[in-house]
Amino acid sequence: MSETRTAPYDLGADTHTVRIESTNHDGSFLGKNLTPRKFAATASSGIAMADLLFGLDLGNAPTFGFAFPEWRGHVSDVEFRPDMSTLVQWKPGLHSVIGDYWQTGGEPVGTCPRNLARSLVDRLATRGFTACIAVEIEATLFEESIHEARAKGYRGLTPLGGSAGTAYHLAKSSDWVDYMSAVVRRLDQIGIEWEAWSDEDAAGQVELNLVPGDPISVCDNWARTRQVMREVAFDLGRTVTFMAKPTAGYGQASHINLSLQRGGANAFYAPDGPSDTMRHAVGGLLATMPGAASVMLPQITSYRRLVDLSGPPTTVTWGIANKSTAVRAVCGHPTYSRLEYRVPGADANLYLAVATILAGVIAGLDRGLEPPEPVSDLAWCVPDLERLPDTITKAADALEADADLREQLGDEFVDYWVGTRRWEWMQFHTTGGDPFSDLSEWESLRYFEFP
Repeated sequence: MSETRTAPYDLGADTHTVRIESTNHDGSFLGKNLTPRKFAATASSGIAMADLLFGLDLGNAPTFGFAFPEWRGHVSDVEFRPDMSTLVQWKPGLHSVIGDYWQTGGEPVGTCPRNLARSLVDRLATRGFTACIAVEIEATLFEESIHEARAKGYRGLTPLGGSAGTAYHLAKSSDWVDYMSAVVRRLDQIGIEWEAWSDEDAAGQVELNLVPGDPISVCDNWARTRQVMREVAFDLGRTVTFMAKPTAGYGQASHINLSLQRGGANAFYAPDGPSDTMRHAVGGLLATMPGAASVMLPQITSYRRLVDLSGPPTTVTWGIANKSTAVRAVCGHPTYSRLEYRVPGADANLYLAVATILAGVIAGLDRGLEPPEPVSDLAWCVPDLERLPDTITKAADALEADADLREQLGDEFVDYWVGTRRWEWMQFHTTGGDPFSDLSEWESLRYFEFP
């Protein structure tokens, strides 16, 4: 696997802090703040971080009950290696840089999301393909400040912008527009390119589309964009959440669009419909979808989204221009032919989701898998269509048994991820979760701010 990219850098005399940034397996944005001197002294050799950054759950408890990988010991250190090509001036005096985690012996940490995503990008390249992805970020905004939201247990909050709940609604109050305007100004300042933002289905909900690009850069931009959205909310006295279903109403997603290029041409394009490459990619995505659901729907609340006729896919299906299926194929255009993978919730870690999607694509290409016939009608409420796993444990069982995903993602990641999902199920059922409510207080307290 290729190592972290490096480039010459100059922090400038006015810089007082360097923030190192990464995500853990649950998608939380983590890091440290260092003086420029400390950063310069440790960046090339690796900055020590306790292995608990991957070993704690979202309730801050260490996860147990399954075998630990080699890197996880008794609060051992792993090394953060910065990717200097991601260095930006976040604010005057503050620079930030994204990086990856490595073992002290020089091996990548198998559960490091960015390392894993890059390994799949590299593996795809050995087959002659490069991937281009785009992500749709959905979030819900509330009038209350984060302190007010915490005091209310993140429940009974007031949607920002009014109660309108139809997509693309422009009759929003100015506070909603002011928030999103501030967000995109900050993105412009730090060099993150965006394409569009709009009202989404639920009250207070927004969709923000980033410019397509190579998988690692887009994932980096996704992580930073969510941080920007949080910081702007703090500054304006508002609250934002990326929880999969923050209220008992609509949930929110993180749709991922994918195309493959080969020799400078879109390998998914054919004049008369899906190319052979697109069909085989779909075949692999459908074959691995039940197991992949564990990564795309990582938390207890993720599965509350899966309601027929409410937007999210509920079946293992694909269709051409069919948004009720799990994979929507866009065909017939030399540039824009692509696949839209519609399973991930807004709480999915994009690095891991992309790695898992590429793993399915590679399996389909390597084995020449043919998909079933595309679904042309609505894919909801159809009894003879295979349904997505509807609980965190069913999805974990499917991932554990998926030979293709295990081969591509590695035993270390699969076994550790499955262990953490079963731990999450146990915590829900033993520390106050309510499986019979539309949305339990336990879920709000655990997931509203993290990831």
